[in-house]
Order: sequence, then C-alpha cells, then structure tokens
Amino acid sequence: MTSTIHPETSLGQLQLKVSDMERSIRFYLDVVGFRLLDRSGNIARLTVDGQTAILILEEISNAFVVPGRSAAGLYHFAILVPTRELLGLSLRNLALHRIPVGQGDHLVSEALYISDPDNNGIEIYCDRPRSQWQKDEHGNYVMGTDPVDIEGLLKLAENKPWTGLSPSTILGHIHLHVSELAASRRFYCDVLGFEIMADAARTMGAYFIAAGGYHHHIGMNIWAGVGVSLPPTNGTGLSYYTIQVPSKAELDRLEARLTASGFPVERQEDFLQTKDPSGIVIRLLAAA
Repeated sequence: MTSTIHPETSLGQLQLKVSDMERSIRFYLDVVGFRLLDRSGNIARLTVDGQTAILILEEISNAFVVPGRSAAGLYHFAILVPTRELLGLSLRNLALHRIPVGQGDHLVSEALYISDPDNNGIEIYCDRPRSQWQKDEHGNYVMGTDPVDIEGLLKLAENKPWTGLSPSTILGHIHLHVSELAASRRFYCDVLGFEIMADAARTMGAYFIAAGGYHHHIGMNIWAGVGVSLPPTNGTGLSYYTIQVPSKAELDRLEARLTASGFPVERQEDFLQTKDPSGIVIRLLAAA
C-alpha cells in the first residue's frame, strides 16, 4: 500500500468565519471578484463559475476579530488565476479600491497579498509554467521573494474590462499557522502522504508540501509562535478547509491511515472530517 497521497489530490472549498456578512460579501464580490451563489441565514456561498461553491462565509454572533499572527489556523488561502493578464486585472481592481497590497515573485509564481475586513489573509497568484520551476541539490523547489513586475502586470491589464475572477480560478493552496512543526509534518506527510516540496524548517520555520509534484498545496509555519492555540469559538478565521482526492478508494485508504495513526475520523455522508495536531478542521472528500 502506497504511503504517498494520490497525485491528483487538490484543495476543495473552505469556510471562513466573519463578523459582518454584508461587509464581507461586498469585499469578496467587488474587491476579490467572486460571485454570490446563494445565501441562507448566516451562511453565504461564493463561486467563480456560477455552479460550485469555492468559498463559504459564516457570520458569527458576537464575533471576536482575531489579530494577525496570533493563533493557530489560517495564515492565508490562495486563489490561483490562470493567466498573468488576469493577475494584472486583479491588481488594477485592488488599486482602484485602494486595498493595501503585498507582493512577491516566488520564482514558481507571482503573488499579491491582501487581507479581508476580518484579517483573513488572501493570496491571489499566477503560476509560472512548471517547466520553469527549479530544484536545489536537496530536491527542494527554489522559491524566492523577489519584487513582482507590477508595471508589467498593469500593462497586460491595460484597457481590458474587469469582470471578476475567471471561471477557471481555483483554490491553489492554503498556508496555515500551526502549533508545532514536527507533529504537523508527521500528520500531513507521514499519515496523509503529502510530499515535502520545500523544507524551510531551519531557515524560516516552515514546510511547503504538495501532491503530484506541485510547488505546494499546503504551507505550514510557526510564525504565530510554538504552542499557539486555536482562536476562541467566536473568533474569526478558518472554520475548515477541504482536501479533495480523485476516488472513493483513495478516501477509504486515507481513512484507514488516519485511524491506524490514532487520529479520530468522523464520517459524514459526503466527506470525512478530522483535525490536524493543531486542531485545524479538515474535510476530506472524493471528487464527484
């Protein structure tokens, strides 16, 4: 039985806890470019293709807005757009809304960083062709934090209309604050079977892991502090995120590995639910 997770594994939807639904919907539609799929009670589901919910917002009563880098959970989630032109259009729209933007050319990708009104981190990025990704002598992908070619991106977007996120947009990866790196590595790599694509544990307190040779589907760091706990129940931030595998057989295999390793699994009709060593909730499901 293989210990490596299926190479066609990807991220599915994620759910965020927010303090003001109206404000968050405006932000995610007007600024980020999602579309509203439906809304019921304190839940709103957002989409890019008009059919599938990618991002779910949950309004929390008496919400506590969690300060950045103060708890285990979400550091940022990453929206992968299919072309540099679309990244340029997103950049122009962020500028029009006067949103503070961080940026980084990571060599494998170009990325823009923003935060939503509840301090939830968001990355909007575009990959470079995989043929251009390079590895060092230890097998780690070479990734940097060089300045992004802002002028080049804006030039690509020049005179083109902003129509929101493309229907081909996906959630490319998620980056987590974890309480302890070694335990997180054991869970995600030894149990679930993700592979380490960049080992930065000694240099920056982080691992970047993936399925199928991607540069990373999951980043994990201890930048909020070793031993950091989850936010309070009414805290804003990540409710859960989803890992999607291509078949029920793969889902059953992961369930067996989790159970054998002592991680409780709750089986629902359409997914499995478990928690990583930091208490972060993960849903695992098989693609339709």
